[in-house]
Amino acid sequence: MDDSLESLTAKIGSPRNYDSPPLHLWHPELSGDIPIVINAQGEWYHDGGKIERDSLVRLFASILRREEDGEYYLLTPAEKWRITVERHALLVTDIEVVEEGDKHLLEATLNTGKRVTIDQQCSLFLDHEVGGIAALHLPHGLTALCTRAAWYRLVELAEMRDKQAVLTSGDYEFAMPT
Repeated sequence: MDDSLESLTAKIGSPRNYDSPPLHLWHPELSGDIPIVINAQGEWYHDGGKIERDSLVRLFASILRREEDGEYYLLTPAEKWRITVERHALLVTDIEVVEEGDKHLLEATLNTGKRVTIDQQCSLFLDHEVGGIAALHLPHGLTALCTRAAWYRLVELAEMRDKQAVLTSGDYEFAMPT
């Protein structure tokens, strides 16, 4: 039985990456618009009804990309569907300090459950359209706004240096507003 399973696994090749599919490799033509809206509170709706299944939201979020035209698209290798995002595609729900060797890193948990390390690629910025609250740049042109709890956690983790609050995550630093 184990030999059959190994043979099947070898034929299939490497396993699919459902958490981070290779969106950068997918460039299908626009298939059209689909009535999916991510509202300003990070809730997903289809045809006016809230998508209640977290697994479905996680799946859609994993294939979401914002392109240079500022529009958001759900992608597969063969299809590209435009959706509406009112503010940010995702939310940061928590921030944790993670020790890695002699460095401490800040790790953000998104409303999809995905965890990302705050660094040069996933950097913080202030969204002045929502009162200067911190948000996070994500891969594929996406952003995630900090919830109130995550914002307070960032403020709590900041260290004062020369009258400036600074967040440090590995080699990355972010100066908080004063």
